[in-house]
Amino acid sequence: MNLILHLLLDAAVIFGLAYLLPQVDVKSFGTALLIAVLLGLLNFFVGWVIRFPLNLVTFFLLSGIVRIIVTAILLKLIDKFMDSFTIVGFWPALLIAIAVAVAGTLIDRSAPTQQMVDSGYMASVLSQLRFA
Repeated sequence: MNLILHLLLDAAVIFGLAYLLPQVDVKSFGTALLIAVLLGLLNFFVGWVIRFPLNLVTFFLLSGIVRIIVTAILLKLIDKFMDSFTIVGFWPALLIAIAVAVAGTLIDRSAPTQQMVDSGYMASVLSQLRFA
């Protein structure tokens, strides 16, 4: 469930920033969803290959910044593969990468932990929402 939420949120962030930034062009929300899926797959399969040497150079002190830069590089790579997605320049890709990272962090922080689910906290919250 969390994966689907992340993909939808990433697609919404990409689509929203494409609407706001003139340097970014996304044809439809479906394209933004495909970009989010490709970004997740590339981060999983290729991102660590790029991140590891950069983290070694920075002694793992700047791993968050390295992750954002690698995400921006992967967005530019996706731009080269897809005709329906265009980013002009590196700065808009970096801005999208920062927005995706912030949105992902907010979702991860607001998601219930397994301890909350096991204790019945989520059931009581849901019952309060149904009767409110």
